Amino acid sequence: MVGGECMAVAGDRAVSRQWEHAALAALAGEGARSADTHLLKLDFPGFDGIGFYFKDEAAHPTGSLKHRLARSLYLYALCNGRLHAGQTVVDASSGSTAISEAWFARLLGLPFVAVMPSCTAPRKIREVQALGASCDLVDDVGEVRARALAHAARGACFLDQFGLAERATDWRGNNNIAESVVAQLAQEAAPEPAWIVCGAGTGGTSATIGRYLRYRRLNTRLCVADPVGSGFVLGWRTRDQDARAHTPTVIEGIGRPGVEPGFVFDVVDAVIEVPDAASVAAAWLLEDLFGRRYGGSSGTNLVACLQLAATMRARGQRGSIVSLLCDRGERYDETLFDRRWLSAHAIDLQPWRAILDECIKSGSPPFTGDGAV
Repeated sequence: MVGGECMAVAGDRAVSRQWEHAALAALAGEGARSADTHLLKLDFPGFDGIGFYFKDEAAHPTGSLKHRLARSLYLYALCNGRLHAGQTVVDASSGSTAISEAWFARLLGLPFVAVMPSCTAPRKIREVQALGASCDLVDDVGEVRARALAHAARGACFLDQFGLAERATDWRGNNNIAESVVAQLAQEAAPEPAWIVCGAGTGGTSATIGRYLRYRRLNTRLCVADPVGSGFVLGWRTRDQDARAHTPTVIEGIGRPGVEPGFVFDVVDAVIEVPDAASVAAAWLLEDLFGRRYGGSSGTNLVACLQLAATMRARGQRGSIVSLLCDRGERYDETLFDRRWLSAHAIDLQPWRAILDECIKSGSPPFTGDGAV
């Protein structure tokens, strides 16, 4: 009987391994079919000799830079033996990651539950549901992770984007975002950018970029652009892993209330705090510049790019600055791009739009000083 039981267990493992191999092959095939995202270039009148490049991560099949992260999280779960055929998958997300994870769950034929703050943009919730996933909405943002862990306790595979993002993504290559940017800049006038700018959501993007820049022995510096008083800003300034945000933000995906496990402070060279109204005004400006909408975190990045460029200009420096267009702006049609919603949240775009227009025209900085902490 003992020998028979061993043979049965071995047979079960063989079937499981066959499913894992098929799932990994499906992810590899998807990665091969997905063309890399475009690196768009802008030249502004006030910044002669400084090129602005924007990595259009909204062009991914799931509409955001989280497409890369979701693929990495599934790979990580599979290769660590945590994800099995027919198993429910769960994660805590404010929307874009959940959409990408739901898309990959459908690719692999797995049920998916997105635990999301109830204040998440309604269109994001609908996009998750349209992919066949379920949304578990939580009123208290601080309880989102605990709810996801409760699902995991009942047998779901917890992808844990906030806990695993910086380790699930291969920072040395494997088509990570930093590798892609460096390759796409190879034929440009300034192939080694002065700065790369990104926000701090899970911390995975900044950790990947910062590590890759060092790995490649580049002089490029990394700037994190985040809402005023975010957990990352305060934690980075004091190197305090327990720092908590001073003020809430309406910019989804970044501006975390606390310091997430994936935040790697020491690979970040500068942090620029951007007021929510400036981020939203910049998101509206991006629509004028590119002819399509991008989300609020993309606006945050643009403001930081202009601040860094103004500092370079004042110092007589030339070169390039690279940042990310993080997700599709249509997801915020009922929030950031709705004037009634903005009015209800006391967000006045006009003063900041005037500042940003003048900055592009004359090279003046959005903020006094260098704007970095």
